Amino acid sequence: MIYIVMNALPIAAATGCGLAAGLLVRWLLGRMGGGAGPALKPSVIVAIVLAQAWLCAILAGALILAPSEAGEWTMAIGSAVVIWIGFVVPATIVNHAHRGGTAGAMTTDSLSWLAIMVVQAVVLNSIGLVPPPT
Repeated sequence: MIYIVMNALPIAAATGCGLAAGLLVRWLLGRMGGGAGPALKPSVIVAIVLAQAWLCAILAGALILAPSEAGEWTMAIGSAVVIWIGFVVPATIVNHAHRGGTAGAMTTDSLSWLAIMVVQAVVLNSIGLVPPPT
């Protein structure tokens, strides 16, 4: 996990951009009448920041470990999509199913996470990541 400390700046920048993307989606939903939901409590905001930072750190690790044979951008976007479809989408579906959520809410949340993760991958790849020492 030393790679997280070594890449704290790119991870923090990508987390911030992911948060901005999430806020944009929330704002757009409110403008479209989908209801952005109630104002967020400070404790919820802290949880969101920590969760996005952790997911961004995992994405950074995947990008560091990505095979060099594939194209740099293919691996950046591809890693985000694979993590999204392999972990985020199923977790979102299960969470909504337990709460009696609608298919529309599941789709909106899943696509929001896809946007966040792609933005994070683009930022991480643009800034660059340092692999841990071997």
